[in-house]
Amino acid sequence: MFQTQDPNCLFCKIVKGEIPANIIYQDEKCVAFYDIDPQAPVHFLVIPKVHIGSCGELNESNSVIAGHCLEVISKMTKELGVTDFRVVSNCGEQAGQSVPHLHFHVLAGRDMTWPPG
Repeated sequence: MFQTQDPNCLFCKIVKGEIPANIIYQDEKCVAFYDIDPQAPVHFLVIPKVHIGSCGELNESNSVIAGHCLEVISKMTKELGVTDFRVVSNCGEQAGQSVPHLHFHVLAGRDMTWPPG
C-alpha cells in the first residue's frame, strides 16, 4: 500500500501547492510540470498525486497510477507537438533518483544518445 502524501517530500509539496512549479497539466491523479533544470529543449515531469517512492514500490494495488501517468505523457507530447521523446524513471540513488517520489521525466527536442548516462 502507499500513503497519500509525505509531508517531507518535495513533490508532495508541489502537489499541495506549497512549492511553485510551472504546471502544464493536472487532474485528480497526477501533475505534469516543467523540470527546473532541463536536460533537453522539452523536459517535463509527470508525478502521481499520491506518494509512491519509486517504480520499485509499484504493485498490484497502486500500479494503475503509473499507467495513468503514461497516458498523460502520451496526451501531453501530442499537445506539445512532440513525436520523438524519451521517458525515464530513475529508481534509487545510484540510478540517479534525487526525489524519492515516483516520477517520469519526458525529454525531447534533441538527439538522445544510447546508452544513457
